[in-house]
Amino acid sequence: MSTESGNQEAGITLVEAVTRALAYELDRDPQVVVFGQDVGANGGVFRATDGLQARFGPERVLDTPLAENMIAGIAVGMATQGLRPVAEFQFMGFIYPALDHILNHAARMRNRTRGRLTCPIVYRAPYGGGIHAPEHHSESTEALFAHIPGLRVVVPSSPARAYGLLLAAIRDPDPVLFLEPKRIYRAAKQTVEDDGEALPLDCAFVLREGRDITLIAWGASVKETLAAAEQLSTEGIEAEVIDPATLKPLDIHTIIDSLEKTHRCVVIHEAARFAGLGAEIAAQIQEYAFDLLDAPVQRVTGYDTVMPYYQLEQIYLPGVERILAGARAALEYDGGQKTGGHA
Repeated sequence: MSTESGNQEAGITLVEAVTRALAYELDRDPQVVVFGQDVGANGGVFRATDGLQARFGPERVLDTPLAENMIAGIAVGMATQGLRPVAEFQFMGFIYPALDHILNHAARMRNRTRGRLTCPIVYRAPYGGGIHAPEHHSESTEALFAHIPGLRVVVPSSPARAYGLLLAAIRDPDPVLFLEPKRIYRAAKQTVEDDGEALPLDCAFVLREGRDITLIAWGASVKETLAAAEQLSTEGIEAEVIDPATLKPLDIHTIIDSLEKTHRCVVIHEAARFAGLGAEIAAQIQEYAFDLLDAPVQRVTGYDTVMPYYQLEQIYLPGVERILAGARAALEYDGGQKTGGHA
């Protein structure tokens, strides 16, 4: 898909795009129900559901107790009986009590009933670091959920993608984990038409075209990746930037199409390095496109440690300089030993 440009002076933020998509679906489909902790009267911890209860009523936008396991389980029951629940967890770090219902029931319902029942659920959660929060509020464990068959994992990286992908997620017949990168909730504004047009799931977005190296990033890391690509362009290096958007299932075809031009690749994510999504992407590239590579796939990631408190947060998160180091390691590789090094 083609590059899209944001507008810093007009438009809406990513979190406002989420609100707009929820409102559109609540208005369009009476089976859509939104619920979670403080989503009603208070409009959610990040105000993503602000004004929805006043507009659609407490039977459509419900406050729940502080009980993530209950929230996930109620969503399964609703979905199997014809509703389309959108359940919010306040932070991704609070989602783990809900794993039983998400992994053992929502993700398996279609298979368990041989297609008789499906679970059209969207589980929403703000995720990632960068807002000076404690570590349980700064999780990036998307790889854990991407490992689960039957569960789709989607991460928007702009207001337009947040709006279009959330519409598609709510309309999908199977469960979707919709992770919202809170570091860029209000980082930029973009003109987004409230036209109900969904964006395709399972399709990567080419945000910048290039011929020399492919940079793959999602969520908040897209911001630094685009900045790194801009820096490389001043050096005469044209980087192609790809946002997978749907992490599971992964659109490996768009990535391979890019490698047919660039032959070098860096994957960027703020999650811990070991067994992160970067490892899966690198494995698929070597499995399906090994002959296209002129250098090993580089990974620029968070570290294999708990997200630190805010004093060290920016050291943990991959910044522009670390992305540039990864790109240069791939660009300078000459078939011998890998040049440079980075985490």
